[in-house]
Amino acid sequence: MTIRSDRLAALAGRVTLSSGWRRALIAFAAGAASALAMPPFGIWPVLALTFPVAVWLIDGAHGRSRARGALAAAGTGFLFGFGYFLAGLWWIGSAFLVDPDVFGWLLPVAVAGLPALLAIMTALGFALARLFWSAGSARIFAFAAALGLAETMRGHVLSGFPWNSFGYALADQLWAGQFASVIGVEGLTFLALAIFAAPATLADARPSRVALGVAVTTLAGLVAFGAVRLTYFADDGIDARVRVRAVQPEIPQDMKSQEAAGATIMDAYIALSDEARGPGHRGFPDAELVVWPESAFPFLLALRPDALSRIGSSLAPGATLATGSVRGERRADGSGADFWNSLHLIGDDGTILSTYDKIHLVPFGEYLPLQNVLESLGLESLTRQRGGFAVGSRRSLVTLPQGPRFRPLICYEAIFPEEVMADGGERPDFLLNITNDAWFGRTPGPYQHAAQARVRAVEQGLPMVRAANGGISSIVDAYGRVIATIPLGIRGVVDGFLPAAAPATVFASTDGKLYLLLPIVFVALAFAAGRFV
Repeated sequence: MTIRSDRLAALAGRVTLSSGWRRALIAFAAGAASALAMPPFGIWPVLALTFPVAVWLIDGAHGRSRARGALAAAGTGFLFGFGYFLAGLWWIGSAFLVDPDVFGWLLPVAVAGLPALLAIMTALGFALARLFWSAGSARIFAFAAALGLAETMRGHVLSGFPWNSFGYALADQLWAGQFASVIGVEGLTFLALAIFAAPATLADARPSRVALGVAVTTLAGLVAFGAVRLTYFADDGIDARVRVRAVQPEIPQDMKSQEAAGATIMDAYIALSDEARGPGHRGFPDAELVVWPESAFPFLLALRPDALSRIGSSLAPGATLATGSVRGERRADGSGADFWNSLHLIGDDGTILSTYDKIHLVPFGEYLPLQNVLESLGLESLTRQRGGFAVGSRRSLVTLPQGPRFRPLICYEAIFPEEVMADGGERPDFLLNITNDAWFGRTPGPYQHAAQARVRAVEQGLPMVRAANGGISSIVDAYGRVIATIPLGIRGVVDGFLPAAAPATVFASTDGKLYLLLPIVFVALAFAAGRFV
């Protein structure tokens, strides 16, 4: 039984046969509209409109040979990707306005350059899909496999940048996102591409309900899986040994770089750490774990006994503070010093109990690729750390005096699923993410970062404590449910008991590699059912 709509077929025909500037505009607009699926908007059904447009554009990518058709598809894919990344990542430009006299001139380069670079991967995905394109429903599998592989490459090649992977459209939904505990956000990316591209087949010359029916059934299955997991398997337990207070000080980014403001900044942190939370409610000012954000001070905390002593005296007996700080160390050969973006765990006597140095650094933010060459040309990273930050040596766990162990994730590290587990495969009791999203103000960036970090909890079955300078700070349980949070741009604290960890998920037990079965299955289906054109 066919359900072809004449209007839909006419629309598909116009998109498929478009050329020149009209085709370029359609590709760019469809990509840009796709960004609405990401936080803070979360309008995920928009992908059921934009992905079919992408399929129809590939339908119309013709050439005298299959290779030329792939090249035409690559051009269309680049424009689709450029629209998507420009609309989803424009807020990165805010970081260049923190110190406009130095970095302001780079704003247009960053806002347009990064999306253009990332769009190369989308172009490769469209080209690969066109090489295995068919005239029927099987092309949906080719589209999902090819663009999904391109997204996987984007998350790993040249240190990786998996920000706003399409799978987050599903992962950000509490029920549908529970399947991340099986295949991770990378697996959900393959499924999202197949599910939301399926409506394109309704405009085919020989339309069928099969492709759309499979897509709807799969989406319903994801929701049902999540509903069952949360209803019958989710544990609301807590670890009563650890009360947590995450501090969100909302300190302006330009102030954080002024060493003269160090005392004022310290006062703000300690005041919030001790503060009762509303009339008649003390909150947890005597929490066993207090958390301050990334790069909390405009000085090297480890070299300031006075600051450490003050921190120790502000903590309850037996409590600890986890805080971000730059750490410096002179080289043994006397050639200078190295600096790390670090997390210190500080005891109630003011001593540093443990230190973790960030491993996955932000390109151009914390180091410059080809550092010596670019610095010789007068360029520097946004942190203005000459020579860039050094890379930490180990993905380690930090142990609290009460017993629980956490895996530190400093800022950017929380968007990488593979960064969560410690070297040696040791499983922590919880994840601790500290970040300084004040670079980006009240833009979509902090919302996207918080949402992506939350998915790490679902993937691993581990609770997460998150402290962000300007937001969004939160306590998230092992199923991705937000237990307590404070909105973006608000000064305050988040209090709560540490949620209990869940049993190791399928994702964790398979080292996060199970999703690789999906492109194999999709490619096999594309070959089995396809009549290549």
